[in-house]
Amino acid sequence: MTSDPDDAELIARSLGGDEDAFVELVRRHEVAVGAYLARRVGREMAEDLLGEVWVEALKSRATYDRSFSNAGPWLFGVAHNTLRRHWRSRPDEDSVADMTGMAAGWDPWGAVDSRVDTEAVLRHALTLLRPQQREIVTLVAWEDLTVADAGRAIGIPPGTARRHLHEARLVLRNAPGMDALLTDHNAIKEAN
Repeated sequence: MTSDPDDAELIARSLGGDEDAFVELVRRHEVAVGAYLARRVGREMAEDLLGEVWVEALKSRATYDRSFSNAGPWLFGVAHNTLRRHWRSRPDEDSVADMTGMAAGWDPWGAVDSRVDTEAVLRHALTLLRPQQREIVTLVAWEDLTVADAGRAIGIPPGTARRHLHEARLVLRNAPGMDALLTDHNAIKEAN
């Protein structure tokens, strides 16, 4: 019984002309990379950008370091760079939500609950981080990468990635509202 090829082997096969090998690589990682994009730009835009990620990955696959059997961090790096190009290409006014399409009389306040409050605290805390710190935290927390793989995804050494994560944790611990949030979280954990 033969085992499935790892990502590095799939990339090597695709470079050798096996188109199905790259399709398999996409199949393995499309959900995770799509979720990464959706958390940063929303589902609709993520669908558009995901196609760009695969085109760029296909074009740049010859540069992949095949000593790594898992291409996930590399693909997150391609997605990260695609996002950066996307954000740089957008006019500043595009970053403001268009509220004109909201239904008359729609009242969003009924949906505000503790989860929204929690998300607001966390989002604000994340804005206090430098961009590389924020990216390391989100790759580790949301994408479940190791710190070394998160560093590889954004093109920094593992030691630098660990330092960024450590610094980010210090900033997040001291962010306004975080004490209350952690206290509430710990109380809920203890009650269960």
